[in-house]
Amino acid sequence: MKKIFLYREMVASLVRRDLKGRYKGSVLGFLWTFINPLLQMLVYTLVFSIIMKSGVDHYYIFLFVALIPWIFCSSCVSGGSDCVFCSKDLVKKIYFPREVLPISFVTAAFINMLLSYLVVFAVILISGFGIRWVILPYLIPVAIVEYFLALGLCFLCSALTVYFRDLFYFLGILTMLWQFLTPVMFSQDQVVAALSVRSPILLKLWYMNPMTPVINCFRDVMYYKRVPDLTMLSSAVGFGVFFLIVGWFAFGRLQKGFAEVM
Repeated sequence: MKKIFLYREMVASLVRRDLKGRYKGSVLGFLWTFINPLLQMLVYTLVFSIIMKSGVDHYYIFLFVALIPWIFCSSCVSGGSDCVFCSKDLVKKIYFPREVLPISFVTAAFINMLLSYLVVFAVILISGFGIRWVILPYLIPVAIVEYFLALGLCFLCSALTVYFRDLFYFLGILTMLWQFLTPVMFSQDQVVAALSVRSPILLKLWYMNPMTPVINCFRDVMYYKRVPDLTMLSSAVGFGVFFLIVGWFAFGRLQKGFAEVM
């Protein structure tokens, strides 16, 4: 931790490089950070509010308050898994704490998530859906918990991908499947109603998904306008701490062979 703190300027530099290079060469540049979620929201509104009616009031808001944190986590797993290998020239030639690479990747993705949420806030206010400002601060601990969860997963996946290159391609498919096992496009109540009687075992497995409590907490604050369920928030904290510890120690053990394998 002390070494990483000493290399904090390197982390900041890599974060800036990632944010600036994300839309490098495009005419609108950094504005795509705001335009992209807005266009996605318009498409989902057209599909689920007009063509395929979902039956959920303000479904586009219901979806996007969960979709944005989901995109952040999935990108840290699938895209972040390659962050060490793609910097192999840097790893081979320069000494620095290798943890800097996953940290900078996840931090850049986290900043992008926060900027995307500004679009959601704007749409919520313009649409008249409204925000309960009193409970809005609850988003802070939820976002921090998700950051540590994503960081732990990125540590683990990026270290393993150095040794098993096929894992990068497998994770792209896995995250696509993972999305349909997470209450992003549907509500927690729908899942409980469907599985509680038919398959209690599947329901227990459902709660083992680390993103389930995170998504539910985001939706509680932004869509249902209520304080996050304490059980869900506690589960989110537990998953975040667990995966951060596992990812941190796994990365520490595996990074010793990075240079030789690359």
